[in-house]
Amino acid sequence: MQAGEVSTQGPIIAILAGEDSGDQLGADLIVSLRQHYPQARFVGIGGARMQAQGFESWFDIHELSLFGFSEVISHLPRLLRLRKSLVARLLKVRPAVVVGIDAPDFNLGVEQRLKQVGLLTVHYVSPSVWAWREKRAEKIGRSARRVLCLFPMEPAIYARHGIDARFVGHPLADRFALVSDRVGARDFLELPQQVPVLALLPGSRLSELARMGQIFIDAATQVAAALPGLRIVIPAANPQVHARLKDLLAKGSHDEAAPLLLDGHAHEAMLAADVVLLASGTATLEAMLAKRPMVVGYRVAPLSYRIARAMKMLKTDIYSLPNILARASGLDDDRLVPELMQDECTAGNLAAATLALFRDSERRGHIVSAFEQLHQALRGSLEGHAGDRAAAAIAELIDEEHVG
Repeated sequence: MQAGEVSTQGPIIAILAGEDSGDQLGADLIVSLRQHYPQARFVGIGGARMQAQGFESWFDIHELSLFGFSEVISHLPRLLRLRKSLVARLLKVRPAVVVGIDAPDFNLGVEQRLKQVGLLTVHYVSPSVWAWREKRAEKIGRSARRVLCLFPMEPAIYARHGIDARFVGHPLADRFALVSDRVGARDFLELPQQVPVLALLPGSRLSELARMGQIFIDAATQVAAALPGLRIVIPAANPQVHARLKDLLAKGSHDEAAPLLLDGHAHEAMLAADVVLLASGTATLEAMLAKRPMVVGYRVAPLSYRIARAMKMLKTDIYSLPNILARASGLDDDRLVPELMQDECTAGNLAAATLALFRDSERRGHIVSAFEQLHQALRGSLEGHAGDRAAAAIAELIDEEHVG
């Protein structure tokens, strides 16, 4: 079957997902694409959620779960072998389209190689071109025929470089209600309704916990010492993270209200909380959509940080998604979220910022109101769910290629 050809049995559609978030996006995409191509065969790299939708994963999704220059460099030989094997297999089956979901350090190289030989490629989830190295948009255009964007300010950036990009909306904006249900979340987690609750999310990767896990737990302990009756809820992203967090908690001393360590249920933990203390990343968007005031901290590997600073890659003075969206949306306050990055990310600083939010109900109310506006902006006036819109944008390309 030639590239772009759709047989009577349905097309082969390749999806390359990195990390748990990509697995969820991929699973939603498969469900929506089946509405266009009921007999399609889905192959590539994916996790348990995608496989539950009939996806054929050729490699373990966790092979791509890396972050930062130094981590990618240390795993480079293995990643190059994986990429070579993957490209060869894709060239053999020649799918109608190859969709790279996030994981730009890996996927863009694969997409570029495949696009050069005539395969149709799409990149789903734009890298943060609004934060650093906008010129990367041109490289992405060399890799992907179309870019599917989660944030409304992104297509205009690609348009400046002559690249086809579509805003399909953020799937998380569909999953959170515009008005959050704290009572229901606390009932679900069996937490008292009238006590202060802190949700603690120090990272979803073991490498993040190695850098920040103890710092965040120490910060939460300081907050608990200053707020009588505080309950701390810690959702673990996966079993490996759960085990590591359990080890870190065992090193400390806790009173009768010991932290509640959960298997997953991050959304419920955020909804149940008054304030969220978390590592920078997608979780900050989830906390925003849960309408919960938050404090954000982060530390990257020291080598990655030095490289970024030395090369002047960052073009923004804000880092968390809620603040970035607030600025892009023209809100007067683009410092909704306290950000404590790298050397400022200490237990004392995180605890102080968290306590300040607990003690300022007026500020919390202002933040909640702003988060409601940003939630509406992420939904936009688009019809359907994000997965449906992404599938429609992909199907349009497949059908155009087939007709051509």
